[in-house]
Amino acid sequence: MPVWLEAGLWGLLGGAALVIGAAIAWFVRVRPTVVASVMAFGSGVLISAVAFDLMEEAARIGGLRPTATGFLGGAVVYLAANALLARRGARHRKRSGDQQPSESEQGGSGAAIAIGALLDGIPESVVLGVGLIGGGSVSLSVLAAVFISNVPEGLSSAAGMKRSGRSARYVFGVWTTIAVLSGLAALVGYVALGSAPPGAIAVITAIAAGAILTMIADTMIPEAFERTRTWTGVITVVGFLVAFAIDVAG
Repeated sequence: MPVWLEAGLWGLLGGAALVIGAAIAWFVRVRPTVVASVMAFGSGVLISAVAFDLMEEAARIGGLRPTATGFLGGAVVYLAANALLARRGARHRKRSGDQQPSESEQGGSGAAIAIGALLDGIPESVVLGVGLIGGGSVSLSVLAAVFISNVPEGLSSAAGMKRSGRSARYVFGVWTTIAVLSGLAALVGYVALGSAPPGAIAVITAIAAGAILTMIADTMIPEAFERTRTWTGVITVVGFLVAFAIDVAG
């Protein structure tokens, strides 16, 4: 199998978890506290991947200064894009309650939510593709982190979409499209950066890491804390520990 195709399939696998989460939310009545608990767990998993895979690898191949610059840059770019989308109705796109506005309440909010969900998933997918550059392999801990965190993301957001009156066609159309685009992002990440110098790859990896960590703080943890409250920290730590154990074992 061509490596570029393998990169795309890994990205598609990570994105497919969003569709799985959306399907669970649509067909099964899941208690909000369960959704929030899984969201906290997924946050811990992603934080571990950012620290022990993405940032560690970026610093190893590119040095501290380019890594720090990319990390902060990714955070700022994500923050700016997220703020713009929030004004258009996507602020609560990962919330499972009735916080999401319907299209009648705020025109264009459906498109903003879809774009916001895509914004959340692209950095993770690019990292999966970059991992295959130079004969490398996809990190099991990163793949596990993306998949495990995407299930509650899709679940929570789809539950909110359903509560705001959006149709099954819209919900599954959004998540299926994002899953496909996640695969394309991983593929493009591999192809576009295949001949890039190590420093550039380090910066791109750090940018993705900064965007992911900002996304966790801005969208995932607030949803988790709203329901789990004092247990949020403990559940997040458990998620972190599971991902760390996978990384050590792998």
